[in-house]
Amino acid sequence: MEFEPKWIAWEVTRRCNLRCVHCRSSSTLEAKKHPDFPYEEAVRVLDDISSYAKPVVVLSGGEPLLRQDVFDIAAYGTEKGLRMCMATNGTLVTDEVCENMNKAGIKMVSLSLDGSTAKVHDDFRNMVGAFDGTINAAKLFKKHNISFLINSSFTKRNQEEIPKILKLAKELGATAWYMFMIVPTGRGEEIMNELISKEDYEDLLKWHYEMEKLEDELLVRPTCAPSYYRVVLQQAKEKGDTFKRRTLQFSTGGSKGCLAGQLISLIDVDGNVLPCSYFPKVAGNIREQSFQDIWENSPLFKELRDFKKYKGRCGSCEYVNVCGGCRARAYAVTGDYLDEEPFCDYMPLKLLRKAKGQESS
Repeated sequence: MEFEPKWIAWEVTRRCNLRCVHCRSSSTLEAKKHPDFPYEEAVRVLDDISSYAKPVVVLSGGEPLLRQDVFDIAAYGTEKGLRMCMATNGTLVTDEVCENMNKAGIKMVSLSLDGSTAKVHDDFRNMVGAFDGTINAAKLFKKHNISFLINSSFTKRNQEEIPKILKLAKELGATAWYMFMIVPTGRGEEIMNELISKEDYEDLLKWHYEMEKLEDELLVRPTCAPSYYRVVLQQAKEKGDTFKRRTLQFSTGGSKGCLAGQLISLIDVDGNVLPCSYFPKVAGNIREQSFQDIWENSPLFKELRDFKKYKGRCGSCEYVNVCGGCRARAYAVTGDYLDEEPFCDYMPLKLLRKAKGQESS
């Protein structure tokens, strides 16, 4: 199967105890318009998915720990042969929660950490005490031998924190650290003016390249930053590095930057299947179709997999097969998910040659 589903984020609740400035789903503690689905539906969905493929399934939200039956859902997925994981903000983690995670067979937990201090992280998360909760969760995970990774989202307000958070992730014992470049969806639309500039974006990716070459304590990866895989090739060629072969391999098994609708997808609390967690366009609904039918036949997914349909600089770029540009960011900024990546400054050789030819004529 050329485009096999390797990783599914599953929004098991829209409810959350935080009000993070960048939240893709604009989650709040009450979600009356988007109520939790019943356990029986969760079983049906897991049966549906596992009959077709064996992807990683990440129980997400909102805050998944607000669901009393979340460990029943995880245990059922484990029984079906799925690799069950969880994404949490960490503030609700206790010894009992950790014990339940182990019993349910949860293989990995992702924690959100957006600052190296309480002042920065709590500001990002709109809750005093959020930082202490995350740090406590990391310590409890270590105590109970639960593998965890740290996701860190960045805007102008906290981009100076990047190396400090990396250092803290190591100290906490994380197995991986993912540097998220914000996609302005949900509440993130309200901080559009805080997005990291194109110039800083490029510099950060070059910094990450140099850092990753030396990093041997944990897995590091920029996320929602497909331009990184162009940067890797360019920097490796410029510096004569062989490092590019390692960093171009994803845990999902692919070698392309934007995986939305190609190797990954999101199922939201209403049953909608979307290309990724930051791409608010529906490919189908699992209450009306099988996951397989949506994955294989959705016109949206088919378009995303056809690089020849990409427009602007992405459509002309020689790196399209390893990068592709962030389709969610293109959609958020321009309204056209096939348009060029708006936060990439690279000018494809094809367009440069064309411009020079026009100048010479």
